[in-house]
Amino acid sequence: MTTSSADAASRMPLSAVPLHAGHASGTVLHLDTPLSFWGGTDHHGTIIDAHHPQRGQSVTGRVLVMRAGRGSSSSSYVLAEQLRQQCGPAAIVLAERDAIVVLGAIVARELYGSDMPVALVTAEELAELPTGLAVTVDCSTDHGSVTLPD
Repeated sequence: MTTSSADAASRMPLSAVPLHAGHASGTVLHLDTPLSFWGGTDHHGTIIDAHHPQRGQSVTGRVLVMRAGRGSSSSSYVLAEQLRQQCGPAAIVLAERDAIVVLGAIVARELYGSDMPVALVTAEELAELPTGLAVTVDCSTDHGSVTLPD
């Protein structure tokens, strides 16, 4: 069986800007709208925001894909605590820079030794990461990628 060039291209890693270093693999949870960890998720990693389209879904161990985070600076604390309790995302992929999300990852690393990568891709590339897709997010200090397994 041969692989078409379109199939090969679909498995090529997406180049990403690393916002926080780390390496993680998991199944994508692609959010339709931005998420606030504070008030939008519970301490088990379940989306509880009554108005969020993915309400009831768990972020635990998932590669969370969303355009951006949604407010409150307290989201950094909630994300860090979820990572400490091992009920946070494995990685986060964004299309817009979000200092609050990155700060949560930094705090989790500094206080708890948790390395959750945060990567930035284009909006077009974000659309290529549907819920259920298995991916690997790899971010060093100078290079990032999102890889789709063969």
